[in-house]
Amino acid sequence: MGFTRRSTAVWHGTGSEGKGRLTSTSGVLHDTPYSAAARFTGEDGKLGTNPEELIAAAHAGCFTMALSFRLAGAGFTPSELSTTAGVSIEKQGDGWSVVGIALELVGQVPGISAEQFQEIAMAAKEGCPISRALKAVPISITARLV
Repeated sequence: MGFTRRSTAVWHGTGSEGKGRLTSTSGVLHDTPYSAAARFTGEDGKLGTNPEELIAAAHAGCFTMALSFRLAGAGFTPSELSTTAGVSIEKQGDGWSVVGIALELVGQVPGISAEQFQEIAMAAKEGCPISRALKAVPISITARLV
């Protein structure tokens, strides 16, 4: 049994000067603007989203949920898990490439040792569906208990 999630991109104009809008079935994205300016120069997010930001959100969300499931399976209930995913791109030759993803995890998990937390976090990183989909890209993780 599986399922498919969908989003639609509509673009008008050239790559460098055009603009697009993204819409997802859930409505979380609804005519959300994106453009080359949002992607390459608008670091404050006010110009709209970009594919790398969306990959980062998907990866942070998937990894954190996978970690929560794994912690519960090991008998731990997290008070809070917070993951920031940074997707890095670089110009390589004639185009741009995603060259790495850094996951930064901070967790509050009563009763777990730092070693157990690291071990379960690594397993979640390797096993979450988005990590598996992005396995061509180096993925690093730092995990810290507070």
